[in-house]
Amino acid sequence: MPDPQTASPHSLYSRYREMLIEHLFAGELMKFLWLRNHARVELLKPQVDDSGYDLVLEANGVVRHVQLKSSHSQASTGDVKVSLSLAEKPSGCVVWTLFDETTMTLGPFLWFGSDPGRPLPNLIAFKVAKHTKGTSEGVKLPRPNLRVVPKSSFTRVLTVEELVRRLFGSLQT
Repeated sequence: MPDPQTASPHSLYSRYREMLIEHLFAGELMKFLWLRNHARVELLKPQVDDSGYDLVLEANGVVRHVQLKSSHSQASTGDVKVSLSLAEKPSGCVVWTLFDETTMTLGPFLWFGSDPGRPLPNLIAFKVAKHTKGTSEGVKLPRPNLRVVPKSSFTRVLTVEELVRRLFGSLQT
């Protein structure tokens, strides 16, 4: 547990921040689609978080299983862990949301995925993740169902409009 005297709210209340970013993300997508006369977007959340995705989004005839990651814009995070289970979902993708830690404004985004209807890029070549905590002997065991995907494998997406296009393709008006 972080020291409450010295820890920032971002580390002390990271689960709350994660939920805030998820809601802001969904709201930005829904707002963008609404303003372009695409009011029908479905957003589903899994009951149990064990299949590699945080949200299921459907719009423009496309279903996306989305794993969300987030970092504040000044963070030095260089990679994220991605579940192999996500690759089993049609149109699985990872959206890494960068945000301003003082205003909580979202963007830019980092994208790891394929065109709508296409599976997640192959994860097998990426390094196998390890547990963050070691055994009693200090050995960090492998997590064979997770891969470490470096930031350099993501595509920088500057706007919500571009992100929506990557998620759902060109919108029909």
